[in-house]
Amino acid sequence: MIFFFIRDAGHKYRFFSTEPVRAIEVRTSRWRKLWEKAKAKLLLLPQRSLRQEQALARIARLEEPAVRILASARTEDKKIRFRFFLFIQKQRTRHVLLLIGETLLLPLSGLAMLLPGPNVFFGALALLMITHWQAFRGLQHLARKGHDFEASELLAEWEEAVEAKAEDRFPRLLEGMEQAYGLSGLRKVLWPPRKGKKPHPRPAD
Repeated sequence: MIFFFIRDAGHKYRFFSTEPVRAIEVRTSRWRKLWEKAKAKLLLLPQRSLRQEQALARIARLEEPAVRILASARTEDKKIRFRFFLFIQKQRTRHVLLLIGETLLLPLSGLAMLLPGPNVFFGALALLMITHWQAFRGLQHLARKGHDFEASELLAEWEEAVEAKAEDRFPRLLEGMEQAYGLSGLRKVLWPPRKGKKPHPRPAD
């Protein structure tokens, strides 16, 4: 499995893997309708966020002592390692705060059980907590593992285009990265449409 650490169109670093977003498996037949609706709600979250959370969660299952991470060739190794260190620390703090907030909200959401019908809010919040907890565990493992950064010219071209705000080059570059690394849905991660805007057009064949 390959992981990526790269800036998106908004100059914010994103961490994701070659694996697509997958629904959380809930191994219970009880309240099946509730969990199915809750999973559907969870998948409505921005793909760039879900993909990062699930990529972090996968780190906890890796047996290798080091993680293979592709990064832009335009950033020297020392700088990218420092930026990755800051990214991990920021994400750990963020996840602790998210889990505290969700823990406080969970009992309140449970009160909706008194209402008729499945409590989708409770189910979605519970799944969100699971997602954030798994990502936090992955962050703990990621902080302890080695990081094998590999310089990518394709990722460097993308970051150069982002720096230059050359949006006319974005579709071609994203398509090239998808083909080179077996990725899918990369636009939703690195170049999501702005609120109220139409989806970005695909490049002509």
